[in-house]
Amino acid sequence: MAENIVILTGAGVSAESGLGTFRDTHGVWAKFDPMKLATPEGFAADPDTVHAFYNARRDGLAAARPNAAHTALADLEAHWREYARGEFLLVTQNIDDLHERAGSHAPVHMHGELLKSRCNHCGHLFGHDDALSVDRACEACARTGSLRPHVVWFGEMPLDLDAIYDALARCDVFVAIGTSGTVYPAAGFVQEARLAGARTVELTLEPGEISPAFDEAHYGPATEVVRDWAERMKA
Repeated sequence: MAENIVILTGAGVSAESGLGTFRDTHGVWAKFDPMKLATPEGFAADPDTVHAFYNARRDGLAAARPNAAHTALADLEAHWREYARGEFLLVTQNIDDLHERAGSHAPVHMHGELLKSRCNHCGHLFGHDDALSVDRACEACARTGSLRPHVVWFGEMPLDLDAIYDALARCDVFVAIGTSGTVYPAAGFVQEARLAGARTVELTLEPGEISPAFDEAHYGPATEVVRDWAERMKA
């Protein structure tokens, strides 16, 4: 019997690859002020500092490698497609490219992508892995000072929500992996899935605010719990 599956991943799935989480005691926002580095207002006030922050994160991403959790999800997706088991949608809150490097097919990056930037003037979107600065001209409109990271900042709307909600309304299984469950709209996806009658599963390091909403939960490092769950799903 075909089952449609939607998987949501958060920072916890990439933590064991050496990329920082955001909202825990030692997370990124405990060390840096998000209002200065992750808002349109912060960028307008000090674009040089914002560019330096994201340039450093690109350097960190270049040194990171997909871990066993990323690989397990890519293998599960390949299995799902090979055996026509239903629709498979991977949605990530992460702006890294580790899912793609592990072999996942076109994950939806609802918070944008670190290796892309866009022009505030003409809207041109382009991929790159080198540093960005206020002096760099847009390759489409030739303006300088108009390029910004293609990431969703505080106060901005996440990307591709219509497609995500459509998939949630059809899903039979919803899985949240390595996400704190404190940021909306993603924190509300489990309730959307429940309304559709889906079985809901949480795979994360420890219980969080929305853990009671899940039918099933497995706690521990993502490289272990995701791998074990994916193997059970394939079986």
